[in-house]
Order: sequence, then structure tokens, then C-alpha cells
Amino acid sequence: MTTLTERLSACYSGIIYDVMRDMGLKAAVLPRDIKALDPGMRVAGPVFTVRGRPDNTIEPHQSLLEWTGLLSKAEPGHVVVCQPQDSVRALMGELSAETLKHRGILGYIVDGGSRDVSFIKEIGFPVFCRYTTPVDIVGSWRPEAYGDPVTIGNIVINAGDYILGDQDGIVVIPKDQVEAVMTRAETAIKAENHVRSAILQGEDPQQAYLKYGKF
Repeated sequence: MTTLTERLSACYSGIIYDVMRDMGLKAAVLPRDIKALDPGMRVAGPVFTVRGRPDNTIEPHQSLLEWTGLLSKAEPGHVVVCQPQDSVRALMGELSAETLKHRGILGYIVDGGSRDVSFIKEIGFPVFCRYTTPVDIVGSWRPEAYGDPVTIGNIVINAGDYILGDQDGIVVIPKDQVEAVMTRAETAIKAENHVRSAILQGEDPQQAYLKYGKF
């Protein structure tokens, strides 16, 4: 049986946005400056949330102990979504990305920074972030909550919601709506394919739209 993650992976953010709009759901699109480290990166799956905060009193060893604890707690088969409440540091790097990938984490989205970009691109682990910087979290940041709702921009993201990120942006689907959204998205993709085929075969685009109700 095809899983929800596999079905979502076969979609794209634009069609999910269209379907949620047509269903009267809030268009849950994350801020447009949160982008993939590589434009070809895509991520899809259920969300595992993390929230943290800067802490300049934490000892370097303790900060790394808590950071590696974060890597241990992330749930395989999920996309980690991190609200670091920080605009200075990198909240992802090469060794951490490789660790998450090895543990079966599907990707990482952070309302903050990343570093070791070339290494992360090389291993192909999907990371979406606002900026890059060599500044790390040692002795200056700690996680404080797992599985709690986090807010990015004006979007509240709950653990278990589904998320899809691609070159156009990142959309969030509430967990209680994901089945309905997916069913309608798959239907919409089929309609788009019919419209495309009709136009390529010479049909007038307006007539194709009227026939299939999609453009």
C-alpha cells in the first residue's frame, strides 16, 4: 500500500496550495525566504517538531550533549521542523545532517541558519533554512521542547502535520486534513495532465479549461 508520505512526495507544493485554497483551508505556506540549500532538494512527510533558544550560559560540553540528544530524539520517517528562536547561529551542519539521514529522518526545516553547505549537498540530505553562517551552537544554544506546536511566520505547525517542500516553497497540511487534501490533489494532477495533453494536441486552452475544470 502506498503511504501518505509516498503520495505526498509525488505531488508539488503548488497543487497542494491550490487544493487547500479550494477546500477553504488556511493556505499554510512558510515564509518564502526559507529555502532549500540546493534548489533540487525536495522533502515530504509527517512533522517532528523541535523548539529551542539561545543560552549563552550553557557550557560547550552541555550544549553538544543536548544537541546530540536532539539528533537521537528525532523520529525516523519524519521531517524535523525546528523553531530555534535564533537569527545568529547555524542549527544544522554536515555531521548532524549525515546522522539524521542515517537514522531515517526525511529532511530538516529550520526557521534559522545552516552551515557546511557543500557537504550537505554532497550527501543529498534535504535542508531548508533562512540563511547560512559558519557560527555554530556550541556554548550558546539549547533545545527546550520536542513535539510541541511551533510557529514559523504566522503558521502554527503541530507534530504529526504533513509538510511538503520543493523549489517553489513549503506547505503544511494539518494532520486531520491530509487524507482529504491528498485525494483532491491526486485528482487535480490527473485533470492537469488531461488539460496539458489536450493543449499539446491542438485544443484551444480556454476550451480545455472548460472541459476539465482545471488550469
